[in-house]
Amino acid sequence: MDKKSFDITTSDTLLIEQSLAGNKEALESLIKKHQDWIYNVGLTFVGDRDEAADLTQEVLIKIVTKLDSFKQKSAFKTWIYRIVKNHFFNMKRGKNETIPLTFEAFGQGLDQLPNESLSNYSFEAENKVLVEEAKISCMKGMLLCLDREQRMIYIIGELFEFTDTIGSEIMEISKENFRVKLHRAKKQLYNFMDNKCGLINKSNPCRCARKTAGFIKMGYVDPINLHFQKNTIAKINNIIDEKLETYKGEVISEYQKLFQEHPFLQSPDKLESIKNLLASKTIKETFNFE
Repeated sequence: MDKKSFDITTSDTLLIEQSLAGNKEALESLIKKHQDWIYNVGLTFVGDRDEAADLTQEVLIKIVTKLDSFKQKSAFKTWIYRIVKNHFFNMKRGKNETIPLTFEAFGQGLDQLPNESLSNYSFEAENKVLVEEAKISCMKGMLLCLDREQRMIYIIGELFEFTDTIGSEIMEISKENFRVKLHRAKKQLYNFMDNKCGLINKSNPCRCARKTAGFIKMGYVDPINLHFQKNTIAKINNIIDEKLETYKGEVISEYQKLFQEHPFLQSPDKLESIKNLLASKTIKETFNFE
């Protein structure tokens, strides 16, 4: 099977089979098929584009080196995200996790940020783009107030709407426990937003447009190189799989919709190290690459 035979619609089963049979193009296609998803989970988990790119690369290398251990006892996507979860939980603290963040401290930081009009400044990007960047940056920051387990459960269960069956397998907990932990994470996050953020609750004074200049001054928003809107593929709500199960009694909230309107980004092209890995003696011997 030549390289042109593989694309995004090729099944994981066939790509894995061909990869283990020594087809390098199949393995590269398998990596490309999943790397954007891993990158976007990483970006939401750490809130930093460069760290997310490094994490994606590290996870992809683990997937490649462990591929022959996949026994098809679960869906390949589930197996991948269990690797993602374990890697993210065991990694050292990122630059946004140096000091554990709480919702209280985050709220105080927003209160202390002065309200300013962007009309007082001149930036290359349009003001509405900068305000959107500030909004996304602020919301990513809110997620960092959740601990790592809560954050991962929120990302897979609420943001990307993995079912509780898949979510519990990834987190290696019961479905009931997954639903309970997801509910608690949502309650903490959305209660904070309802008491502080003006996006939905208009009685709250905090407005993205008034805080954007301050976000730029503090380095949270780069007016030249946008962290959360560059290389957008689609909005998250347009790429998630149709949900096969519903969590009893749960409805899609306005706050969930806000997070799912964030861009789903194309991962940086950092496949060079992957290609170097594929060319290594160990991998050549494992997959019988010539």
